[in-house]
Amino acid sequence: MATRPEKTTKDIPGVIAPPPLIYLGGLGLGFLLEVLLPGGSFPGHLGHVVGAACLLLGLGLVSWWASSFRRADTPMPPYEETTALVTDGPYRLTRNPGYLSFTLIYLAIALLADAPWALLPLPVVLVLIDRGVIAREEVYLERRFGDDYLSLRARTRRWI
Repeated sequence: MATRPEKTTKDIPGVIAPPPLIYLGGLGLGFLLEVLLPGGSFPGHLGHVVGAACLLLGLGLVSWWASSFRRADTPMPPYEETTALVTDGPYRLTRNPGYLSFTLIYLAIALLADAPWALLPLPVVLVLIDRGVIAREEVYLERRFGDDYLSLRARTRRWI
């Protein structure tokens, strides 16, 4: 009789879904609303100016965030075990630079596409990210890194 190796469980945060998919799902729902409820528009060129600023900030922040993870040699996806607590780079300003950058990019897409209805699902997206992702990651990071994480948490805001 063949024996199977013992299964080991990964120590991961157990988030409800991949965060980029949560943002994309909200954006997709928002654009569906645009098709079903046409007629909305942002005033003048304000949407494009603010959208471009959000896009530049979001892309810059996502790049800074990713490079911080690469320097720490720890995986970014929440479905892999974290090997290091990242505390430098954007983590000096916010404990969640990735989700902040995704939010800015979401805003940018809606504004640049002149799609105000696409903003309607964003609060739901942010609640899902906050409760279904960030809250679970915080429990995980405290369990994994203890006082080091609690110190980061005490000195750095959750969002901004």
